[in-house]
Amino acid sequence: MHDPAYRAWNERIDTLRNIVRDPRVSLMFFVPGANNVIRANGRARATADAALCTSFMHDGKTPHTVIVIKIAEVYSQCARAMMRARLWTSADDSTGLPTMGEILQEIAKGGFYGTTYDAKWSARTASTLW
Repeated sequence: MHDPAYRAWNERIDTLRNIVRDPRVSLMFFVPGANNVIRANGRARATADAALCTSFMHDGKTPHTVIVIKIAEVYSQCARAMMRARLWTSADDSTGLPTMGEILQEIAKGGFYGTTYDAKWSARTASTLW
């Protein structure tokens, strides 16, 4: 799935060269207002598949190539740096997004209680992250 609202085609191939040399990639997802960071590791490949490129068409322009990422693992990154940096100084903008406890509960498929994890998050970070 891709975000049809974002198109930043710059006709540069630096990233594609890097992927050809070493397909290992890591993506970090930041959510404004949340101190947790989700990290996804996997392998990327560049493709010129016509159907896939056409699915990214915008304003009559089709990219020459797209990057496909096969995710191998997803986990939360340590929140320590985010908390120390005080990156998000505005109100919590993460309303409606799943909490870390909800994500972990979904992954675990039973035996993990996300609400308990979330309820203890503030006290746990205060005593263990510093």
